[in-house]
Amino acid sequence: MKKNKVLIGPSSFAETDKTPLEMLARAGIRAVDNPFRRKLTKSEILDLLTEDVVGIVAGLETLDREVLSHSRLRVVSRVGSGLANVDLEAAKELGIQVFSTPNGPVEAVAELTVGSLLCLLRMIPQMNSALHNGSWEKRIGLQLEGKTVVIIGFGRIGRRVAGLLAAFGARIVVVDPLAQQGDGSGFQQMTLAEALPIADIVTIHSSGEKCLMAEPEFSLLKRGAFLLNAARGGLVSEECLVRSLENGAVAGAWVDAYSVEPYAGPLCKMPNVLLTPHAGSYTKECRKGMECDAVDNLVRALACMDSEAF
Repeated sequence: MKKNKVLIGPSSFAETDKTPLEMLARAGIRAVDNPFRRKLTKSEILDLLTEDVVGIVAGLETLDREVLSHSRLRVVSRVGSGLANVDLEAAKELGIQVFSTPNGPVEAVAELTVGSLLCLLRMIPQMNSALHNGSWEKRIGLQLEGKTVVIIGFGRIGRRVAGLLAAFGARIVVVDPLAQQGDGSGFQQMTLAEALPIADIVTIHSSGEKCLMAEPEFSLLKRGAFLLNAARGGLVSEECLVRSLENGAVAGAWVDAYSVEPYAGPLCKMPNVLLTPHAGSYTKECRKGMECDAVDNLVRALACMDSEAF
């Protein structure tokens, strides 16, 4: 009997723990690896989605109407929380079930956000680099205590970041138009226009693809603020960010998500920018949990569909 195939979309999968692949094998499903070990292009996905591929364990590759309609997919199971790369309307019309793992990346992304912020404020990378090069350079940084941190997007990750930063004595301001008034878990809520002029730190954890920080927003931002983006590259205008970093309007930035990945743009040459390669969820614990959950969602859905067919 011919096995069903499932395409593995993420650039890395089951690297530190083979449990997700073992789960697929036990279910009688053959895994088709991502041969490029990077985000798949649209044409590559279309080539890999052969007629016997019934499911995809998805990363951030484009799964729009064209891709979905030219496939035999029955299930899309995302490793991660966002589904902006999936045309949900087209999937529904085509009878393709879609799943995500919304709780999986919360702790890992929140911890990396806090760690990166501390690196920016205390200039840890610069001092580390200097000392490795034989130079004893002490730098005077900033403390988190007493700083106003504006959190854009108050979903699971935003809430966890707020809780961690509040423990440092930071003042937390929540910006989320989808949150009900008073649903800031005790933190002050403002509009973006109200919050930016008082922000010492802005950290973005919003869903969607609409640009939130463009020229009008940067013009409102308190001079010398820090900007962090662990959500989507397109949420921040790179041109505006570079200009603001060059003229000192923004003191420093951490970026983990980019419009084009792998990233090799102008931020790479800026010493006051901390860059990570979309690694927010890259802990052993988080990857195993999300990958196992994604496989479990896929296997259960396919089994349910098969049972309903009889």
